[in-house]
Amino acid sequence: MTEKTPSPGGAGTAANDSSAGDPAASRPGGPLPGDGESIVVPPSILKQQAGWAQPGQQPRATGGTKTDDTPQIFASTVRRGDTSEAGYDENPPGVGRLGVILGTVLAVLLAGSAVTLYLVNKDGSTSDTAAKPDAAKSAPPTPTADPVPPIKDSAKVLPTVAGDFGKKAEIQVPGEASDGSFVVKVLSEGTGPKVDKNSWTSVDYTAKDWNTGKDIPSSYDNNGKPQIFQAGTDALIPALDQAVVGKKAGSRILVVAPPAAAFGSQGKSDMSIGPKDDLIFVIDIRNSSAPDAVVSGTVTPPPAGFPQVKDNGKKPAEITPVSGAADPTELKTHVLIQGTGPKVEKGEKVVVQYTGALFKDGKVFDSSLSKGQAFSFPVGGGQVIQGWDQGLVGQTVGSRVELVIPAALAYGDKGQGDIPPNAPLVFVVDILDAGQG
Repeated sequence: MTEKTPSPGGAGTAANDSSAGDPAASRPGGPLPGDGESIVVPPSILKQQAGWAQPGQQPRATGGTKTDDTPQIFASTVRRGDTSEAGYDENPPGVGRLGVILGTVLAVLLAGSAVTLYLVNKDGSTSDTAAKPDAAKSAPPTPTADPVPPIKDSAKVLPTVAGDFGKKAEIQVPGEASDGSFVVKVLSEGTGPKVDKNSWTSVDYTAKDWNTGKDIPSSYDNNGKPQIFQAGTDALIPALDQAVVGKKAGSRILVVAPPAAAFGSQGKSDMSIGPKDDLIFVIDIRNSSAPDAVVSGTVTPPPAGFPQVKDNGKKPAEITPVSGAADPTELKTHVLIQGTGPKVEKGEKVVVQYTGALFKDGKVFDSSLSKGQAFSFPVGGGQVIQGWDQGLVGQTVGSRVELVIPAALAYGDKGQGDIPPNAPLVFVVDILDAGQG
């Protein structure tokens, strides 16, 4: 699919676990130059903690109506001095222990009086108003999304499907209405690796709206790209996210998704999907990679002038520098293992394993293999160093590539962490998959 085409994958129904989702925080080598950190605290949290409220407003209660929750930047390096609950110094000079206790009691009494006056007088209220139940506590709970029904492998009536894996499917919608089941049926089973929870998975799909019979944009349309995601992490709607778990790469599956397994009661207006529409997907599972997967194949040793690379399986590669070699001034690439997948295009999301080392002495400063979690990013999107954005475009999925990157295309004169200023780098990168993310 093109970037302008809405994706039927949509967003998941639950917040992603950062350990399972896209690990963008573990950027190779650390943050890019200029990245900063702040503590982001929503105003609602500040209001709850401090009890702040505008005149005429109750402090926000948990589960109450949501107010403006735009994140605000809050950070301070000034430590407040030790104080008592009344706000005085813990042991002020010249004041005895009894004085501190009496002062604390007086402060509590005054605070209680102030709260009472606030409740009685706010917005012209009377004491009767203060006696009424808390509206936030008595309000009905916020409605939640309908639960996703259990997956079945059959139903009273199902669509018919024609066509081969890897090509757009022909879907015939039945004349009868769907019975509301969430169906996942294997039409043809592949021989590739099984999709487990957290596996990086790429799929192609054909889709229709059961209620209207209309086509939904497909990954096979207009030179579209496979959808790539971590399965079972609520990254996409359950019709894709849950349906592929337990299936093998190379399989074609039929999915019938009621609204709760698709776009819920809100539907998806930009795709003309109504709030009560059942959807039909035919999904081709193209690839599945475990979070710690690496590529395999025949290795072509680096040419003279390139650092040598020793494969250590699922452990960081050992990189031996060229003794006395001058620092590189331009990007150099060498394909150690030639993959047979499609070429990586600018703008695609890629999933990779990597090991990074200093060009000068081969010291490893970072590796996804040490974390047991592949790294993903959009190629050419400026989220990684320029040497990566430039060096991976045009490489094929399934390849292992050595990148020799000059400092100007890495971290420049600022350096980063264990990377000193003006340091050229060497990366060994396994391209596990690519697609639309």
